[in-house]
Amino acid sequence: MTVIDYIVLAVYILMVVLVGFVMQWRAKHGIEAYFLGQRSLPWWALGASGMASNLDVTGTMINTAFIFALGISGFFIEIRGGVVLVMGFLMVFMGKWNRRSQVMTLAEWMHFRFGSGKEGNLARLIAAVTSLITTTAMVTYFAVGSGKFIGEFLGIPDFWGMPSQFWASSLMIVLAMIYTVASGLYGVVWTDVFQGFLIFGVIVYICFISVTQYALPESFSVSVPMRDATFQTIETTRDAWTNIVPNWRLDMPEGSEYSIYNLFGIAILFYFFRTVTEGCGGTQGYMLQRYLAARSDRDAGLLSLLWTTLLAFRWPFIAAVAIIAIAKGGGNTVEDPEMVLPYVINSIIPIGIKGLVVAGLMAAAMSTFDSTVNAGASYWVRDIYQAFINPQADNKQLLRHSRWASVVIVLTGLFCSLLIRNINDIWGWLTMSIGGGLLIPLLIRWYWWRLNGYGFAIGMGAGMIAALVQKMFFGGIPEYAAFLFSASISFIFLVWGTYKTTPTERPVLENFYKVTRPCGFWRPIREGLSTRFVQELDAENKRDFVALLCAVPWQLVLFLMLMAAVMRRWDNFSILFVLFALFSCGLYFFWYRYLSSEVKAD
Repeated sequence: MTVIDYIVLAVYILMVVLVGFVMQWRAKHGIEAYFLGQRSLPWWALGASGMASNLDVTGTMINTAFIFALGISGFFIEIRGGVVLVMGFLMVFMGKWNRRSQVMTLAEWMHFRFGSGKEGNLARLIAAVTSLITTTAMVTYFAVGSGKFIGEFLGIPDFWGMPSQFWASSLMIVLAMIYTVASGLYGVVWTDVFQGFLIFGVIVYICFISVTQYALPESFSVSVPMRDATFQTIETTRDAWTNIVPNWRLDMPEGSEYSIYNLFGIAILFYFFRTVTEGCGGTQGYMLQRYLAARSDRDAGLLSLLWTTLLAFRWPFIAAVAIIAIAKGGGNTVEDPEMVLPYVINSIIPIGIKGLVVAGLMAAAMSTFDSTVNAGASYWVRDIYQAFINPQADNKQLLRHSRWASVVIVLTGLFCSLLIRNINDIWGWLTMSIGGGLLIPLLIRWYWWRLNGYGFAIGMGAGMIAALVQKMFFGGIPEYAAFLFSASISFIFLVWGTYKTTPTERPVLENFYKVTRPCGFWRPIREGLSTRFVQELDAENKRDFVALLCAVPWQLVLFLMLMAAVMRRWDNFSILFVLFALFSCGLYFFWYRYLSSEVKAD
């Protein structure tokens, strides 16, 4: 980086902080404004903010590593979380189901589902605690990746016994904290929108350079990380690397970090099952926050559509970066696949533009961080401090706790980052082990009337403990084994806790069912409702199911189609374009036309 690059970077940082502070006055109206923007933010701003939050630099580095080492096959590994396939479910039905609750957090939602008695309070407390743990782990993930990325450019030395990556990530975190703590969701969303334009400009620029100046050779080498912290070069071909139909098996060297994916067909099916289950169970954190802040069912659907469409451009960018690295020598030039992104920026971007590109990727990093921290702090303020410690707290006290909770979450996550070897290590644990431990309670809460707050709390608590035990004592087991371990423990304790305690009160269940209008096993509750309401509800759910069968493949085809274009595989692009058009028609007829229609209970 030259002086010009640093000046560009400084101007960007100043602009972001300025936007955040301009929004500060709007967050002073109370925690409803601080965490949900008073539910007045337009759908397009929430959608653009969601895209910017998903396009984090840490995830981009690991996704680029997979594409670099495995070609398009690496895309299918990231069905576990990086493809954000849950967006199809949120777009069709899960977004509106969440919005209808009119609560502030996932934990507060437990009162809506289980009542405000003992079982609701227990479920709310456990949900808040597990969400705080998950948020801290996400901050750790952010710190590891951003430290690797920014440390490559700023040249920060090791000092005070801490590595340079730690100080680089600390710098990023402090910058993002300035406006996040000051202005809450208003600052998060509008800085995300501002940063989204910069991110999109970087994507277009890199893709243009890749398509016009670089081409894949017929055969080339890539590298993969080994478990002994070394790297091994392997050979592949252009046709194999760009093949959109994944092989049933991979041939990664034994002893490599990626050899756990050698049973590739089974891994993909497992990841797909896990993602479908997660999609049907809703979402958490900053993604859920966007839907709780939406103004209507229609806005929830439209923000999802924009969010998914914008997010699709992440993948041609990743493919373009991988192509450039391969064209410049592949595995003979870049050893660590997780360092492909900073290598490409350092090697091909000219002076001045480099500062802009680094600023854009810093924007991606800070967008993820600010959203995660703002959503995480709400669990302490709304669901622990206000709910159980000081119910009479005024706005000034609540806002003060909001800011201090943000700081504590960040510091804890930052120091935990010192214990993590690489990005995939923490990401795999987050998506598979913690995700598995929380997934079953989050899924069943929507579809089974008999689940009560005690069963939910016991299942979620057991799942989180299982994930922590797995990380501490069985850290080297395959991801599918970690998922099955924590999910099984969670399910067993959930069922046991549910049947050992009494059902939730019927008025609470009836209110939840009439307001949310879910599908599933609700016969005892449906029997007391009017025939017209039940028929209209069933018609809505049937349409949503058909729309979902279009939405999920629509999202996959869109992402693959844009990657095929960057790879100049026009044969694959043509097939994917036809499929994309067909699925788009299905979405229009079974989803978009009904966005404004709502079933009203008698």
